[in-house]
Amino acid sequence: MTTVVFIHGTGVREPHLTTLLSQVASGLATTAPGARLVAYDWGGTYGATLAADGASIPAAPGAGTGRSTGGPDDGDETEGWARLYQDPTAELATASAGAGPRVTPPGAAFPDERPRALLRRLAAEGEPAAGALGPGLSEAAAGLARSPLLGGAAEALDQETLSWVLARSLAAALVAEGIAGDRPVQCGGDARDAAVTVLAERLGAPPAGTGRGPLLRMAGRPLVRLGSRYAVRRRHALTDAAHPAAGDILKYLARGEDTRQGLRELVATAEPPVVLLGHSLGGIIALDTLISGPLPEVELLMTVGSQGPFLYETGALPSLAHPDPLPGHVPPWVNVYDRRDLLGYAAGPLFPGRAHDVATDSRQPFPVAHSAYWSDPAVYRALGERLP
Repeated sequence: MTTVVFIHGTGVREPHLTTLLSQVASGLATTAPGARLVAYDWGGTYGATLAADGASIPAAPGAGTGRSTGGPDDGDETEGWARLYQDPTAELATASAGAGPRVTPPGAAFPDERPRALLRRLAAEGEPAAGALGPGLSEAAAGLARSPLLGGAAEALDQETLSWVLARSLAAALVAEGIAGDRPVQCGGDARDAAVTVLAERLGAPPAGTGRGPLLRMAGRPLVRLGSRYAVRRRHALTDAAHPAAGDILKYLARGEDTRQGLRELVATAEPPVVLLGHSLGGIIALDTLISGPLPEVELLMTVGSQGPFLYETGALPSLAHPDPLPGHVPPWVNVYDRRDLLGYAAGPLFPGRAHDVATDSRQPFPVAHSAYWSDPAVYRALGERLP
């Protein structure tokens, strides 16, 4: 009777392991009814814990003092900028949506004529006004001058408020471009606000010292609150919830030998032939253990949604450095990945003739796709067809 040793992924602890194991057993029953399923609960023994009850997690700003470390509206302003980084025209859209019907007298200038002219002038003058915000001001200003939102916003807002809204839109566009381009250094809030003040004055606001124009209350989709005031205030709870997954990876890469030795000991007690079935980090553990020394009882390795190939290619796999070949004692390797799973990687191109890839499609978006393997019949078919 073949023994299938199931090696779970990051963050899995009881009672979830029992639930997951039941699902895997049900799937195996359809394609490998004679197989015996055994779980390697490495998470419960060797997984990450917050040993000092989260003492490394800083307190939220102002915790215990009854006040924020920033200004009175520091959190709200930060949330507003987060929205603008997602959509630099969010304030303009809000203002434009609130514009009522307006009749311009014959011969009078339209409300948006002057701001469009000032934006075109700013585009022609170029980068110096943006300061620490990074390159791209000319393109951003020219694009904003053509925005259809500007007409409605100019009708709804007074000239000074519109100048600040336009300045923040330009600043947000430049910061967002830096985020998209993985710019290694981003400006702080003080430098950003200084650049916004310069831009606002160039766009018609009174000289500095008269205020910086509060952000409008923006409509639209809710913010993704990672890095926001919400996340900062709830950092302890969020870390406590997330640390098993992130901590498991970090701990294994730093001190994984106990985890590998535990798997060796389990395999030694299992009835051969043995198949190692590893999900995510479990696949890395299985691959690493097999590379680090022969386990004659193991006749098949099957990794599912695993990052082992990626770690190998980047030089982070503990047991094998690229371009060293897979040792000859490693058994046949089947690597399953869902095309929509951003944490599943291909092994075949890195180990031609030694690793066989099976691409599946759960029709689920990421990150659901990373956990949908165990309800996918294709995974169990791939295993059942290759069981020794």
